[in-house]
Amino acid sequence: MNLLIQALPIAAPTIGWAAHALFLVRRLRTARTDPLTGLMCREEFTSRAQRAVKRPHAAVLLLDLNGFKQINDTHGHAVGDQVIAAVGRRLAAWCRERGGFAARLGGDEFTAVVRLAPDADLDSELTCSLSARLSAPLETGSVTLSPRASIGICRTSHRPGAALSDLLRGADEAMYTAKRLGEHWRPAGPVDVYRTTNGRRDGRSGTRSGAHLTLLAPMRRNAS
Repeated sequence: MNLLIQALPIAAPTIGWAAHALFLVRRLRTARTDPLTGLMCREEFTSRAQRAVKRPHAAVLLLDLNGFKQINDTHGHAVGDQVIAAVGRRLAAWCRERGGFAARLGGDEFTAVVRLAPDADLDSELTCSLSARLSAPLETGSVTLSPRASIGICRTSHRPGAALSDLLRGADEAMYTAKRLGEHWRPAGPVDVYRTTNGRRDGRSGTRSGAHLTLLAPMRRNAS
């Protein structure tokens, strides 16, 4: 008992430091994680993705949910949050199976980096696998929904040596094209088609939009 009493003054600061360190680790993890989906936030994604795209067979994806504003307007934001959370879980699982990871950029937009074999069948991967998984019926408690997304993909093999920002721009342009054409997904070509920052056009007027695709600022907001 005397030894225990003598050890307490020494052990107490050590226990305190350990508890404080654990608190800091948890706080840092929270800062790097989107609270709704559990996916990493854009800053953490950027750091990891810049390394990941230098590896062989990497591909960058951008996803945007279709009709999400209507879901919010019709069923409320609580149901909208359930949709976002479910899409995040489903996307994360699909990415892990392909040696990759995903992030939520904000609103109903997501991004990911995965590894795909050079001979991978993209229609099978993105339509039969990813799109089908994302659109599986979701029971929210008040309504059953099938989330649907437009997907753009830019493979590093199509743009050798391209920076992450260029790969994201290509995926963004491909995603917007898929949305405009009503398709599940579209691939990016070796170069951007439009001379705008991210290639988006105003669907009503046909004029190019002034939206900017950046890694550190929000893209679109719930206007799908």
